[in-house]
Amino acid sequence: MLHEPDVSEGDVSTRPIAIFDTSLRDGEQAPGFSMNTAQKLKLAHALSKLKVDVMEVGFAAASPGDAEAIHAIASEIGYLPHAPLLCSLSRCTEGDISAAERALGPARHSRLHLFFGTSDLQLAAKHKMEKPEALATIERAVKTARGRFTEIEFSAEDALRTEPAFLKEALECAAGAGADVLNVPDTVGYTSPEEIYALFADLTANVARPDHVIFSTHNHNDLGMAVANSLAAVRGGAGQVECTINGIGERAGNCALEEVVMALKTRPDHYQATSGVETREIFAVSRLLGEVTGNAPPRNKAIVGRNAFAHEAGIHQHGVLADRRTYEIMSPEDIGLPSNALVLGKHSGKHALRARLEALGHGDVGGNRFEKLYGDFKRLADTRREVTDNDLCDLLAEDGRGHAWELVRVEMRTGTKANDRPTAKVTLDHATRGRLTTIGHGTGPFEALTDAFCVAAEVKQGMLESVDAHQLSREMEIEVGLSVDGVTITGRSQHTDVVIAAAEALLAAFNNYARMADASRLASAA
Repeated sequence: MLHEPDVSEGDVSTRPIAIFDTSLRDGEQAPGFSMNTAQKLKLAHALSKLKVDVMEVGFAAASPGDAEAIHAIASEIGYLPHAPLLCSLSRCTEGDISAAERALGPARHSRLHLFFGTSDLQLAAKHKMEKPEALATIERAVKTARGRFTEIEFSAEDALRTEPAFLKEALECAAGAGADVLNVPDTVGYTSPEEIYALFADLTANVARPDHVIFSTHNHNDLGMAVANSLAAVRGGAGQVECTINGIGERAGNCALEEVVMALKTRPDHYQATSGVETREIFAVSRLLGEVTGNAPPRNKAIVGRNAFAHEAGIHQHGVLADRRTYEIMSPEDIGLPSNALVLGKHSGKHALRARLEALGHGDVGGNRFEKLYGDFKRLADTRREVTDNDLCDLLAEDGRGHAWELVRVEMRTGTKANDRPTAKVTLDHATRGRLTTIGHGTGPFEALTDAFCVAAEVKQGMLESVDAHQLSREMEIEVGLSVDGVTITGRSQHTDVVIAAAEALLAAFNNYARMADASRLASAA
């Protein structure tokens, strides 16, 4: 399945790098990221669509729940012809190996991931062993597991703080006993790109092993260098990168899958390596992980953050409108985003405002009117973090070009008793239907508000899919995502009252939906 990397001098061929995703094991170990079996299954299906090479789905011996989740994923995904290789972590003990074997049983192909601490600190403090005993333990574990799994990976835990000569000895011991992958992890995020490049170049050149055995890199982000270190290891000869979606993991997290994959895709000239990941699934998997765990990536997170393809500065917006390559080194479509976002704020210029008005169906705003509107927009932008589509429609309203919907009043009732079902009462003004008051119900206030808006808009099927809330000083910023009659819509708003912020975000979403419907009707008529 995996191939020995060729890093001979002068070789410029692009070699394949296996992507080992450990979101469901190492990633889940982060506080606040625990997932139940159903959630893990959902994410495992998404990772399978992402086409990762190896999916570490848990640590079978850690708990009955982990073993159950591994078995469920192996049963549901592991038999598929193009499924990722499913993997379970294991200590170098018979009990752990047997637990992994049982859990991975239904999978057509499986990998056991054995680990053992090899640094002097790990040997003394955790294992209480001398080096000869440690080598015997590693050899015995690999031989015990051989033949019970499709592949065996051995990790020298805390490898970057292991005495170099003993690290080579431990890796050669594992390879000689039957390991197929030799992982050299920076368990505590200690190393630098220069150091790890030199280490992997040395190991690939000097560790004796069968021809098929490859090296893997697993880097933690304690000093913020997990991705840089992983890419340096690739340049040094690593044939596999271990990573997680959104970089989740213990402490400061792991190497972020989306960052290392897109670095390889964007700079094949430099890394001379590529992955088989289906990059157009990246954004969907990132978003799903955020929904499942309740932890969305930061706005400025590379590749998948909300600001990753957003532009507010007028000079940047002008450049992107002319040719987006001026300020974008990759395409948002490459990760599954429909397009970049021109965020309207105090730094935005006339080109961005004109483009947004055209997108909203107001491309016919004349010169004098546009100049006045631009002045009004700039004054408003000085008081807001962002000028939304609804804000623009408010500015246009004096010309009779406002929203389809206006919020008049919102009331919310909820409580802690069993019969205190969250209920929302919303009064709205519609451009043609007049004033309507509707009542909605749900398991929580956002669902109840969504239900009330769906009743007012007379949609056949509406569902709240996501809520992204951020505290901004005294205000709450809320972005909602909904599925309305098979169409995905979003809206965003800010307010000191979270209920009003949610209602105004839903208002923005339904106004966007109305504008989409109007645009569709005009296109059909034409």
